[in-house]
Amino acid sequence: MTITPTTKPAAVAEQTLIRNFLDGTYQPGDHLPAERRLSVALGLTRPTLREALQRLDRDGWITIRQGKPTVVNDFWRQGGLNVLNAMVNSGADLKPEFVTQLLEVRRVLAPAYIGEAVRFHPEAVVQVCAERGSLADEAEAYCDYDWYTHHHLAVLSKNIVYPLILNGFKHLYLRLGHAYFTLDQTRGASAAFYAELEHLARQGDARAAADLAEVVMQQSIQYWSHMVQNFTPPSPPA
Repeated sequence: MTITPTTKPAAVAEQTLIRNFLDGTYQPGDHLPAERRLSVALGLTRPTLREALQRLDRDGWITIRQGKPTVVNDFWRQGGLNVLNAMVNSGADLKPEFVTQLLEVRRVLAPAYIGEAVRFHPEAVVQVCAERGSLADEAEAYCDYDWYTHHHLAVLSKNIVYPLILNGFKHLYLRLGHAYFTLDQTRGASAAFYAELEHLARQGDARAAADLAEVVMQQSIQYWSHMVQNFTPPSPPA
């Protein structure tokens, strides 16, 4: 018999409030209703509500002020990396332009950690790129490999901040990647990228590897832009 774990009430309340922030029910600068009123509206005990609010305060969605109303933050400016994962888990729709901006961040970061990975650990880069040869020609396989490889390259860069940044949007990366790699063209471009990166790593050419990454990351933005018109975000994980 399989037992499905139940979601804690505080987590449900957190996701409900996040959806309210994203759909504009509560906007930056608004005060949340008083704790008693909000707990009744969400069907929670006040201790459970407090737990949810403390999580939201921790991640930058709100600011709790003792003796004063709780304020909704401008989470785009004040939120942390946990905001990205929370967006996915909340079930909120993701705007295509937001995805494009996320890919822009990767375009800036990837050349740096890929170049450093080739510089410090070329043999390990060759090994991870060679693993592409065993991939099934399907979106899920390419998505999982792409995430694993980028994360591994970030670790190989010796800069501990790069993996932390990537970890902050792992679930979002995987969710969107499954849509991105449904195209034969994107899977082909990914395979070609890792083949060329393997070649440059064998040569120990870190500069060329970084330049290659910048070109390919920009190309991925262009592919995504072509997909936007018919894009429907995949359902969040169960």
